[in-house]
Amino acid sequence: MKFQLSLALLICFSFSFSQDLKIPVDTAYITNSSVTIKGKPINYRAETGFQPVWDNEGHLIASLYYTYYKRTNDSNGEKRPIIYSFNGGPGSASVWMHIAYTGPKILKIDNEGYPVQPYGVKDNPNSILDVADIVFINPVNTGYSRKVANKDGKMPDDKLFFGVNADVKYLASWMNTFTTRHNRWESPKYIIGESYGGTRVMGLSLELQNSQWMYLNGVILVSPADYKVLRVGGPLASSLNLPYYTAAAWYHKMLPPVLQNKDLLDLLPEVEDFAVNDLMPALAKGGFISDLEKKAIAKQMSYYSGLSEKVILQQNLDVPNRFFWKELLRDKTGETIGRLDSRYIGIDKVETGASPDYSAELTSWLHSFAPAINYYIKNELGFETDVKYNVFGNVGNWNSDNDNTRENLRQAMAQNPYLKVMTQSGYYDGATTYFAAKYSQWQIDPSGKMKDRFSFKGYRSGHMMYLRNEDLIKANADLRDFIESSLPKGKSAKY
Repeated sequence: MKFQLSLALLICFSFSFSQDLKIPVDTAYITNSSVTIKGKPINYRAETGFQPVWDNEGHLIASLYYTYYKRTNDSNGEKRPIIYSFNGGPGSASVWMHIAYTGPKILKIDNEGYPVQPYGVKDNPNSILDVADIVFINPVNTGYSRKVANKDGKMPDDKLFFGVNADVKYLASWMNTFTTRHNRWESPKYIIGESYGGTRVMGLSLELQNSQWMYLNGVILVSPADYKVLRVGGPLASSLNLPYYTAAAWYHKMLPPVLQNKDLLDLLPEVEDFAVNDLMPALAKGGFISDLEKKAIAKQMSYYSGLSEKVILQQNLDVPNRFFWKELLRDKTGETIGRLDSRYIGIDKVETGASPDYSAELTSWLHSFAPAINYYIKNELGFETDVKYNVFGNVGNWNSDNDNTRENLRQAMAQNPYLKVMTQSGYYDGATTYFAAKYSQWQIDPSGKMKDRFSFKGYRSGHMMYLRNEDLIKANADLRDFIESSLPKGKSAKY
């Protein structure tokens, strides 16, 4: 008996280490469940699995891992709205919105979004699954999605996946296949993208329309990263950060009493006005600004930011975000504040320095997300593998050349009278600030002829505003309203 047991263990051991670590190329695992949303039972089918990516010659080059939730107790069936959901990075899995925002399950966290052990998931009574089906898509090297070697064992070139335009091209083709396989061509269609996902879905809006003949009803930008602002720097980007500084300082009670006693939403408009009409022109003057004007601007910036006039002048009015995260509480508590959500607090080795040692908010979130998604996929969705789930994956040297995604969205809207756009941002997001998101929205259509098809929603939290329970409720309600307002209801697509 002892020999037989040892032999069995040896065989098992040999088998497990003699196989290549691979993912299925084209398969699906299906479970059925229900969740109560807004007091009503919603039955749904969860399909998780892999769908191939092919090149222009029809050769297999990758397989994408996805999760598809379809409501089953709705008479509209395949004509229901469907939302294709992406996160950002680039290189981030579609985990964040999946198990914290729109899906039928959310993290076990406290009401402000902080991790609580034991980790896991619970029902999401605010999910939009009552009004729309949802597909969470993981681009190559995120989640379980991977490139696939050809018959000779050679991997496809990274340039087919890892760049602004390559990313949009292969994902649009993948979405076409998914839509056909699941019989969703009659459905009103939406795409939602968070952070870099905002750039991604702006590009997808036109690629889907012009290359896949797929017309959308809505594009939702969640804390969007517009790299025409973020990577440019200078007077424009710097001045757009100031209203965020005000919001973070207000939250940490670092503003003068006259401002601190105002509600945040009553305060921000005056700071936005100063940023555009005073700070931006002052920064544009660079080293040729007069000493008198420079000191006046520094004084007002100090008033609105919680920083001292001295450090603002030392930065020549151009205060970097990383310095702000380190500086705001330096003389009060010596703590740092979070990048993606400045409500979070960090502790550095030393109080000196120009930037925090780490991102306090991201380390906090990974406490909850990594265990929860691994548990959920295996135990509730029924998919098992030894392949590592990449919350963040390697996307090489991402090619950002020829980023015309903002213009792509404008063209898609101009050509498609049905298409509407909503932006959702958290006021305490210091990575993709809410005012930069507003500015990007202003710039999409300089003619102003389509401005009634844009909307902006702000929340009293950070980059992932849905982690705060109050904003989870509000943000999902805003999504429902947006879907309802963008359904054609028999109206023709014409101007």
